[in-house]
Amino acid sequence: MAEAIYNRIGIGYRDVRRPDPRIAARVEKALGSARSVLNVGAGTGSYEPAGREVMAVEPSEVMIAQRLEGSAPAIQAHAEALPFDDGSFDAAMAIITVHHWDDSAAGLGEMIRVARERVAVLTFDPAPLRDSWFEEYFPRAIDIHAEFMPPVEELVAALRGATVEVVPLPRRCTDGFFIALWDRPEMHLDPEVRRGSTVWHVMDNAEVERGLDALRVDLESGRWDERYGHLRDETAELDLGLRLLTAELA
Repeated sequence: MAEAIYNRIGIGYRDVRRPDPRIAARVEKALGSARSVLNVGAGTGSYEPAGREVMAVEPSEVMIAQRLEGSAPAIQAHAEALPFDDGSFDAAMAIITVHHWDDSAAGLGEMIRVARERVAVLTFDPAPLRDSWFEEYFPRAIDIHAEFMPPVEELVAALRGATVEVVPLPRRCTDGFFIALWDRPEMHLDPEVRRGSTVWHVMDNAEVERGLDALRVDLESGRWDERYGHLRDETAELDLGLRLLTAELA
């Protein structure tokens, strides 16, 4: 599924989806002392750690073409069939990608097979979104997250008992995916920003336009800020379901 989606919507992805250093620090910590790392579903290379030997795997040619010069080498392949021998890397990582895999359990099994020490997976638990302002304007988007995201408990089981860390989304997050813009709702009105999140491409156009129209009206009238304006300045971070799973193998 990932290849088809990102070959269609991946143009300009790197401009919107810039890694946030606060999230990156958590990923770095999860990788521990690993020197060699396989990044599975690597996309344009967001969150690939510096100072380590990184190999990237990505199914989409469009995404691979957007990787910066000097970034880790990338090969076109799928998570469910990694073209590496057992134990080829100290660690394997997958960042906001497992929901695009055809078989998440098989993909995680492959990551365990090729990693010697640990596996780190950044994913979503959609439950916290039910209490957010997003549900008022884009209820179908919340349903899509619930339908697309493999349950965290299933991922934990596939990883043979991984730990689960809550990763609050920081204010002014530089990684412009859908829920990361919780403190800047006006950014969702920009079609170039929307291009970088899958959920906008899954919703019906009528659902998207209805929600955008309501959001635009409430921003112009001040109603959004009356109800949620505290999120702009008074909230440093917010738990909207981002979860970091870490499995120690050795």
